Parts: sequence; structure tokens; C-alpha cells
Amino acid sequence: MNAIAAAIRIISGINIAVGRVFAWLSLGIVVVCFTVVVQRYVFSVSYLWMQDLYIWLNGAMFTAVAGFALQRDDHVRVDIFYRPASLRWKAMIDLVGVCVFLLPFVIVVFVYALPFVERSWGLREGSSNVGGMPGLFVLKSFVLVFAVLVGLQGVAMALRSILVLGGRQDLLPVRLRYEGAAHVPGEDPA
Repeated sequence: MNAIAAAIRIISGINIAVGRVFAWLSLGIVVVCFTVVVQRYVFSVSYLWMQDLYIWLNGAMFTAVAGFALQRDDHVRVDIFYRPASLRWKAMIDLVGVCVFLLPFVIVVFVYALPFVERSWGLREGSSNVGGMPGLFVLKSFVLVFAVLVGLQGVAMALRSILVLGGRQDLLPVRLRYEGAAHVPGEDPA
């Protein structure tokens, strides 16, 4: 059980680190978008590569932080039944959801995206806009990053569910527990 808890910590730590780094792209998106608008409407100048840039930053950020959002439970969920449920019921719902829906989904995304990304890398694909940014193949690679990070976090969710169903949620730090879980006396809440 300690190995399961360690795996959950490692996977969640990876997604937390990636999420915190790539969340900063939101600031870059705002700055680039603001610059494009000012250039266009104040100076009557437009650079296609800058228009590509804020769209590409947006795509990279949202695909890279998806696992982080899943780890934080920020995804849309119908909470009418889930929120008031017991910890064991939440664990069962998550385990079934991950195994039946999430993991098959990310496997399909990865399998179908891989040839698409490989072809893009082989062509060193750039923007379809004349004067646009080079390196579209790097952005397309984020589809695979998305599948891997969300898939890993799904595995961590399933493992967390197994710990809860086995009565060993106490092995997890408080931040990785189910919402509403009791605090274990003498334990560091971080």
C-alpha cells in the first residue's frame, strides 16, 4: 500500500509541476493578444506570426494543464449525486469512471494522434498562414502530452480509489484526499 501511495504522490507531483509551469502561459497569451490588438487598431500593423502565437500558446497551455486540472478535481462533474456521497462511494465512482471512460479515451486519443504527430514532425510542419509561425509540429505534440498526463492522473485516481476502498486513505497527504475526508491527528496537512 505504501508503494501505491508513493506512485500517487509522484504522478500528482508531475502534474502539479507541469500545471504550475504551463499556467504561466496564460499571462503570455494575454500580453500577446493585447499586443496584437494594439498593433492592429492603433498602428494599423499586423503580424501573422503573433496571431498564431497566442492561439498556439492557448493550445499548449490547455493541453498541458489538463492532468493538473484533473488532479485538482477542476473538471466539470455532475455533483448532484457525487458531492454528498460517502468516501467509499466516491472511490467506487472514480474507479469505474477511470477504468471504463477515462483510460480508454486517452488511449484512443494517443493511438490516433501518434501518426498525426509523427507526420507533422516528419514534415517539420509550420503554420498554414503565409508569414505564420514555424514549428506547428511542436504544438501538435501537445496532444500526446495531454493523453499521457491525463492518463497518468487517471491511474493516480484509480490508485487513490483503491487505497480508500482498502481503508488506507491515511497514507495520502491531505491535498490528495477526497474532499471532506477526515484529518488524521498528528499528520501534516500539506
